[in-house]
Amino acid sequence: MTLFTLLLVLICERLFKWGERWQLECRLAPLFRQQHHFSMTRTVGLVVLVMLVFTLILHAISGLLFGILSLIVWIVVGVLCIGAGESRQHYRDYLRSANQQDVTGRQAMAEELSAIHPMPSNTTDKLYLRELQNALLWINYRFYLAPLFWFVVGGSYGPVCLLGYAFLRAWQGWLAKQNPLDREKSGIDQLLFWIDWIPVRIVGLAYVFLGHGEKALPAWWRFMTDLRHKPYHVLSVLAQFSLERDPCKDNVEMPRIAVALAKRITLVVVLVTALLTLAGVIF
Repeated sequence: MTLFTLLLVLICERLFKWGERWQLECRLAPLFRQQHHFSMTRTVGLVVLVMLVFTLILHAISGLLFGILSLIVWIVVGVLCIGAGESRQHYRDYLRSANQQDVTGRQAMAEELSAIHPMPSNTTDKLYLRELQNALLWINYRFYLAPLFWFVVGGSYGPVCLLGYAFLRAWQGWLAKQNPLDREKSGIDQLLFWIDWIPVRIVGLAYVFLGHGEKALPAWWRFMTDLRHKPYHVLSVLAQFSLERDPCKDNVEMPRIAVALAKRITLVVVLVTALLTLAGVIF
């Protein structure tokens, strides 16, 4: 059921998920606006409550209509949690501005794409575009690869794990646009640091195989015992080994190369999931 649901979710996401309407972040915004006190305990309490309530819902509808109702709920949750409809629109707006030589619009969209990890302002064009590549790869990880990981690893509770991760992702994204002190108090960055530790290294291994393995593999081994660097840094370093295969300095082509690489990595993850399902490892 995991693979079947995953394929349906990805098809629906690709065909219908444009903008923010079918994105969990949009649905949770009213709840987030009601929060005025921030702490690690509150963050953990919120995500545990959401996951517990959803688990009870799944148990309540289990077996109804021959399991069709459960399948529908799995798909709806998957569509809400997997995919970056709003970021995809920002990316298209960036390309449009870049093609029209609209520097202000291009920079505005670049800032939107790098909201979680802001890009440095005083730097060369080449380094700026490289950071934009990293931001796009991170969006692919946050909205596709990491959710897929938790959906698959969760097994029969995959939607619960997926919803919990997407809730934390949405909370971090919302706080990134608010007071930086509130974000620090919430402990969301520290929490996601540990939650992302394993999946970001698994994804990093895929980048190693698609890049310069002789350079990337030693770096990947070092990160396996690294508890200091943020997941964003780990992913960026390993992904850049793959991006070295396509050197470019163009405002349009550099982001496109990063997005093409992200799509290949996502395809690899889906194919691995399919193979593990056929082998009986995933049900």
